[in-house]
Amino acid sequence: MSEGRNEDNEQQIARWLKSNPEFLQRHPELLSQMKMPDLHAGRAISLHERQLEVMREKHRQLEHRLADLMRVAQENDLIGEKMQRFTRQLLLHEERSSLDRRLIALLEEIFQVPQVGLRVWPLGAARLEPGLELPLSGDELDRVDQMQQPLCGSPAQKPGVIWLADRGQNARSVALLALRRGVEPQAFGLLVLGSADPDRFHAQMGTAFLQRLAELVSAALTPALGALWAKEKRPHAPSEPSQASDRSQPANA
Repeated sequence: MSEGRNEDNEQQIARWLKSNPEFLQRHPELLSQMKMPDLHAGRAISLHERQLEVMREKHRQLEHRLADLMRVAQENDLIGEKMQRFTRQLLLHEERSSLDRRLIALLEEIFQVPQVGLRVWPLGAARLEPGLELPLSGDELDRVDQMQQPLCGSPAQKPGVIWLADRGQNARSVALLALRRGVEPQAFGLLVLGSADPDRFHAQMGTAFLQRLAELVSAALTPALGALWAKEKRPHAPSEPSQASDRSQPANA
């Protein structure tokens, strides 16, 4: 019971001091007489010293927070600059038939993505056309359709990883970007970014810039979809590497 009364009394005193801040102004000697333990040095210090210590700690925390914000801002500026360069190079590329290869080359050059895989496929009933070889299974296509944002993390059990160099054996982290025409629910393609660095594309990372990249690539490929799909269905001579094989390897391989 006594402990309960003490807690009630402490709360009443605390409320009274908050309601009467001028009390300590009228009795400044109490600030130096009231002693509190120093959390760092283990000695007793005055209330005034403790207040200064708390303010210094808050100041240090704010400095660290400001440094983090400045670092993030600088990183965002750099990514924004790369996005602008990437967009400009896409707009300058006039050969629609080679746009997919150009996309891969720009991703490797500007964003330093060491491994890139890209595939497109028809939409709707065209997926069921007899003789059409799709790059993913039906379940994998459904999984890509359900992706509302880029999927990052370990390459294990993720569709499209085998399109990367060495069939993705050297990839330790990947980012999957579903490609869509506007807001259509079905995806017409998948862009796979891979890295040997396990922290390059981790599951907890922000995906805002990756989403913008997916929208940009989708918009760039949309006018050329007919030609790209025609290349997918066209038979290739045995002596020539297929276009699908070209896109499964880095452009500088």
